[in-house]
Amino acid sequence: MRDSVDQAAWLSALLADMAHEAQLTAGRPLASIFFGGGTPSLMPPATAAALIAAAERHWGFTPDIEITLEANPSSVEAARFAELAAAGVNRVSLGLQALDNDTLQFLGRAHQVDESLSALETAQRLFDRVSIDLIYARPDQTVAQWQAELARAIGFGTTHMSLYQLTIEPGTRFATDVAKRQWAPLDDDSAADLYAATQAQMGSAGLPAYEISNHAAPEQESRHNLTYWRYQDYVGIGPGAHGRRGGMATTRHKKPENFLNAVSRHGSGLQIEDSLDAPTQAMEALLMGLRLREGVDISALSDRFAIDSSDMIDFGAVDKLSALGFINRVGSRISVTLDGFPLLDAILPKIVAIEPVPAA
Repeated sequence: MRDSVDQAAWLSALLADMAHEAQLTAGRPLASIFFGGGTPSLMPPATAAALIAAAERHWGFTPDIEITLEANPSSVEAARFAELAAAGVNRVSLGLQALDNDTLQFLGRAHQVDESLSALETAQRLFDRVSIDLIYARPDQTVAQWQAELARAIGFGTTHMSLYQLTIEPGTRFATDVAKRQWAPLDDDSAADLYAATQAQMGSAGLPAYEISNHAAPEQESRHNLTYWRYQDYVGIGPGAHGRRGGMATTRHKKPENFLNAVSRHGSGLQIEDSLDAPTQAMEALLMGLRLREGVDISALSDRFAIDSSDMIDFGAVDKLSALGFINRVGSRISVTLDGFPLLDAILPKIVAIEPVPAA
């Protein structure tokens, strides 16, 4: 948010959007709140406080509610941390991305290492829980280089780390640079070596993977993200927000002007509200749940969506992949192994048998 933004108008719109959702989901206490997208740490702390207070009035909070804020590790944002903590935020996710300035410049980040570590120190002093993000599998990165950087990051003492392999998304600056042969992505074998080294080092440090890219000490997993991956309901409020509630998929207008206009006209920022059939919900639950180290309980999903297990999962393919060490199958629970995680995009189409029912 910029200083030129009409903060009062935005707060009014967000409160109205929240009230709309609250009417549809009353009586269900909140276990987590997540301020994400863009630079939420630049919002006035009074706005965060007002939104948190309104959420508590509408739904009530579980005793151990997790309230997370995404932040860039800049001095400007860190200056607001104390007020945001006072507003009720108790967890912060800092996008460090890398621990050397040349890599930060390559990644297009505005901050430098000294600034980001100062922000991390401030966050650790003010918030109960802190998570950091790093990107690896960068061009020409070696296992030894990454192990040294990761060891330094582990030494910061945070209880949650999100470690993402660099990916080249179509339409991005990176894709253009690669097409022009300005630099080459790391080859698959080298990336696999880095992944294996990551799992070993993080496991030894007491921060094993609980999701394909997320590592945490016991009981320190992101509760909010677990809500997505376990396919539980969540309410999405604000421009571009997505939600799932009661079998409905919701999407808010992404452009700020369109969002504000929608709230003014209709009382909410909703752009799309679709009813999802049971097969679609089951497919989404499988695709999300198999990202988790715990995997999914197929019998529980079968009961939940009234779909036979054999119509959701190709058990023959599961057994073949299990023999190769890529899948664990214990009773009705299926999970992808650490060896299988790097192949997840190839594994899912082989084992997820269900398809959404075409619209009439």
